[in-house]
Amino acid sequence: MTWVEQLRANEVICRRAPSAHNTQPWRPEYHADEIVIGVDPARSLPDSDPTGRDLALGIGAFVETCLIVAADLGLAVGAAPGPRLVPAAQRYATPFAIADVEARRVARGPYEPGYVDDAVIADLGPGIVHVASRELVADLEVADRWLFGTPAVAVELRDWLRLDPRHPRYHLDGLTDRALALSRFEARFLSAALRAYPITRRLGLAALLAASGRDLLRYDGSVLVLLADGDDRVAAGRRLLRTWLALARHGLAVHPLSQLIDCPTTAERLAERVGGQPLAVFRVGRPLAEPVRSARR
Repeated sequence: MTWVEQLRANEVICRRAPSAHNTQPWRPEYHADEIVIGVDPARSLPDSDPTGRDLALGIGAFVETCLIVAADLGLAVGAAPGPRLVPAAQRYATPFAIADVEARRVARGPYEPGYVDDAVIADLGPGIVHVASRELVADLEVADRWLFGTPAVAVELRDWLRLDPRHPRYHLDGLTDRALALSRFEARFLSAALRAYPITRRLGLAALLAASGRDLLRYDGSVLVLLADGDDRVAAGRRLLRTWLALARHGLAVHPLSQLIDCPTTAERLAERVGGQPLAVFRVGRPLAEPVRSARR
């Protein structure tokens, strides 16, 4: 088998890469001696991600995952603009392996109290800023009100929720009730509220749902922010994936809080707080319950 054929045979592992709303927007095109990483426009989020920030981060995470998988398979593969995967003189130098890719989890439930050690953060390299979770409690509520109160954004979220195991795409993509750590009652309430969105919005849905997440950051915990370093967001997505895998090796889970960057009001405040342009923001800690494995196509 050629290196392209071997990677194609292991695409199911590469697809463990993270993406916003678990949309899995990558579309690899296999050629004789290269793999072009395209984008499936039907899997973008034009309303909640109008600048394509999260889309580029997801593509970058997929590229990095492919390189890790290739290296573990003993294949000499590198990344090129496009982005593309191409032959390389030697295997990609990475401390991670397929086992790390498969073990990575996002945990949206409660975490144990405690901050991430300074030494762990230092090992992640420059461009990672720590914020105490309690400092973002008020901003998260503002961002959640924006998320649920902006019709196009709320409807886009609704379209990627899989809140009932009977949903035809429950085991393929999107955000399931289990991935969101929702009880059956909470999942049914959210599903009903979003199905009747024009009515429930007028009845104060945004404020109610924002209030329900008020305690998410009300503990002594850590939020990390990845800052932009240049304009290459695909490269930033590669770094984000490496950061999450490194945290996982310390037994730490992550929980993306992209609404803090998507909401214009809280995005501006976050940028002032961290002294740079945030590209990703995520809660970090030790989950009280083992997170579920997210669905993949």
